[in-house]
Amino acid sequence: MNQPQRYLRRISVFFGLAMAAITLGGCASQPTKPHTMRDPQANFASFKTFGWDVTQSAQGNGQPVSIVDNNIRAAITSELKRKGYEEASSGALPDLFLQYETGKAEMVKSNPFQIGVGVGSYGNSGGVGVGTSSAATRNVTEGMLVLRVIDPARKAEVWNGRVSRELGKGGTPDPALIQSAVGDLLSDFPAHGAPPQ
Repeated sequence: MNQPQRYLRRISVFFGLAMAAITLGGCASQPTKPHTMRDPQANFASFKTFGWDVTQSAQGNGQPVSIVDNNIRAAITSELKRKGYEEASSGALPDLFLQYETGKAEMVKSNPFQIGVGVGSYGNSGGVGVGTSSAATRNVTEGMLVLRVIDPARKAEVWNGRVSRELGKGGTPDPALIQSAVGDLLSDFPAHGAPPQ
């Protein structure tokens, strides 16, 4: 095998290993999927409006709604409107009551392994180097959002879901992260007029 062929072979090995490293790295950073449940007896075709259950929130105790709460409510409202629902007017009884809770916890996450790939040359010779390292751990803050949807006529929960996301420095989610998490959470929420399953 002549020098150009050896060099081309090393380059192809490099790109193959680099693509494997990128693929493995991409898998490790994927957010966890939301968990949801739906009451099979709920008739979503009969639901049109939604509203917030203020009795379970800080607002029900006369406390102001926080910036994070406003961002969560705006994201949920946006997603439900996109699915064909309307927010009930003030004082009207909605078809669905929304309750949510948030929490956060410190967690240790590990990356199973890391791959490093390098290409170099010296004079007329080329070389490819591959290195691996053992599992790395890091402390992260993970935030969780739980949403409950209640049918006030039946006094029964018709849908609930839970989603979690890794929070950045400071442990406070920004509006973009909240919108993304809520979008994932409500992705399988029945659109307005959906029949029972």
